[in-house]
Amino acid sequence: MKGPLFYAKILLFGEYGIIKDSKGLAIPYNSYQGALKKSEELTEDAQKSNKNLLNFYTFLKNLEKTELVSFRLDEFKTDIEDGMYFDSSIPQGYGVGSSGALVAAIYDKYANDKITVLENLTRDKLLKLKEIFSLMESFFHGKSSGLDPLNSYLSIPILINSKDNLEPTGIPSQKEGKGAVFLLDSEMIGETEPMVNIFMNKMKNEGFRKMIDEDFANYTNACIDDFLHGNVKSLFGNVKQLSKVVLDNFKPMIPKPFHKIWKSGIESNDYYLKLCGSGGGGYILGFTEDFDKTKIILKDYKLELVYRF
Repeated sequence: MKGPLFYAKILLFGEYGIIKDSKGLAIPYNSYQGALKKSEELTEDAQKSNKNLLNFYTFLKNLEKTELVSFRLDEFKTDIEDGMYFDSSIPQGYGVGSSGALVAAIYDKYANDKITVLENLTRDKLLKLKEIFSLMESFFHGKSSGLDPLNSYLSIPILINSKDNLEPTGIPSQKEGKGAVFLLDSEMIGETEPMVNIFMNKMKNEGFRKMIDEDFANYTNACIDDFLHGNVKSLFGNVKQLSKVVLDNFKPMIPKPFHKIWKSGIESNDYYLKLCGSGGGGYILGFTEDFDKTKIILKDYKLELVYRF
């Protein structure tokens, strides 16, 4: 048995802002994926995954009481007993949706009356899916927006206008240009929950709230508009401002060894860095107008190409 593939996701813009209802843009990232598989001989990793699925099964049994969604749980349990596990290349704790892909795979295989990608995806259906996924993914993170599984399940770019307003969107096709969006591997694991807690504590400060509502939200929204409309020149100007705001206000979310190269990108205009997900480790997202040059400047780091301008 091997189930369909579910891909990683990248939240290009909107990290933390979407918690406070500003815009976000999430895109599937097909370099990493996961699928449900069964085997009689389980490796150590597969055994861990299998055990995790059993805990998830117990969690879903309680979730059914919400009446928002029901699952074929007996079938799920039998499959787990038969050696089912989630075979995934998506790195965990990296901000690219490893738990989201698993949630999408379980919903796809076991949910009753599931909403499918093939039907007309009205706003109501998208919101219902997001709500279901938010509850399911809270098993992993304590609190979840439901966006990662939604992106993985639908495998299309999603524009988040606000908590209650989502829409599938198209992004400009990639060009053969010099510019790029890339991932920089911090080679450290990031944990979502502690980072979100730091953010929530900071939100108690009036000055921080004002910065989020004004600078952070404005630059994020401008970046999304520029990206979707292919305004590359304007995009880089806004990404630079966003990178500055994040460096000044989100220091705990940026791993210490990266503060210096973050600042140096802003000062030289060679590249701009921003958080990928909640930060604290995992990937850092980068934007550059000359990827070849950036690869030389950042030759001591592992970079992965995401999108070409």
